[in-house]
Amino acid sequence: MSTVTSSTRAPTSSAAAAPAKPLRKAGQRQQKLAAFTLLAPFTVLLVAVFLVPVGYAIGLSFFSEDHDGLGFGGGETVFTGLRSYLAVLSDPSFVSGFGAILLYCVIFVPAVVVGALALALLLDSGLMRLRRTAQMLLYLPHAVPGVIAAVIWLYLYTPGLSPVIKLFAQADITIDFLGLHTVLPSIVNIALWSGLGYNMVIFYAALQALPREVIEAARIDGAGGFRTALMVKVPIIRGSVVMVCMFALIGALQLFTEPMLMNQATPMVNSRFTPNMYIFDAAFRRNNYGLASAASVILLVVTCALSYAVTRWAGRRERSAR
Repeated sequence: MSTVTSSTRAPTSSAAAAPAKPLRKAGQRQQKLAAFTLLAPFTVLLVAVFLVPVGYAIGLSFFSEDHDGLGFGGGETVFTGLRSYLAVLSDPSFVSGFGAILLYCVIFVPAVVVGALALALLLDSGLMRLRRTAQMLLYLPHAVPGVIAAVIWLYLYTPGLSPVIKLFAQADITIDFLGLHTVLPSIVNIALWSGLGYNMVIFYAALQALPREVIEAARIDGAGGFRTALMVKVPIIRGSVVMVCMFALIGALQLFTEPMLMNQATPMVNSRFTPNMYIFDAAFRRNNYGLASAASVILLVVTCALSYAVTRWAGRRERSAR
């Protein structure tokens, strides 16, 4: 009797397992199709907007256009190998541009990260009234296009036009925003004006996602508002802090608009003040597209290397904290 019972149960289990495999395969196919559908637009944009231009720039950097005679006729495109890269790396103006960017990063990155984080913590603490109005007012400068913001600040920096300089002059204070030692902080101020609100929103969104139980536990343990912010909130949103640092660093390496406009107002900012300005000058003023492409590739490599270094450093700090 037991034999008959086991024999009758065996087909039932095998029959139930038989349709499970096709269903599992169908589910896997649907997951792959959904992943492909979601990734396809990003992949197309990545290839069209990033990979194709990068490949074209790399190819263009190995060629140069030589002109015969007085240069009135059409030039001949010749393969030059690494000559453009060597010319860029040996150019003092390109190296000094990275030096200016380094000083800019030393001032700008800590200022924008600390300032935006402080504003976000202040909003999250509830001490600031009219929170939504404050968010809008702080974010509003980021909505102003960078060129317009730079023109407004250039007006405020220019002697003879600026009401700020006239106000300082009435108090017997002489200040030159476009001088040798003040032009870089003036550029930082323009970028900081628009960057604070944007990064504040990122930090505030991360703070709003924190579990309230952790904050309440810190308060029950006797931690005040300042200590809770530094010892509890900031360590939890470390990932957002690293992301903002990396984006600020990448944006600093691409600095162009602010010094390009200030180049028209002060001799302290030359036409090759930053690497991006050097690329613009090589391509559109000297018509040396091979040199401009080589400088672009070098700037891309430096940006990728620094981003990778920041990511690795953040990953090690997070693993050590655990």
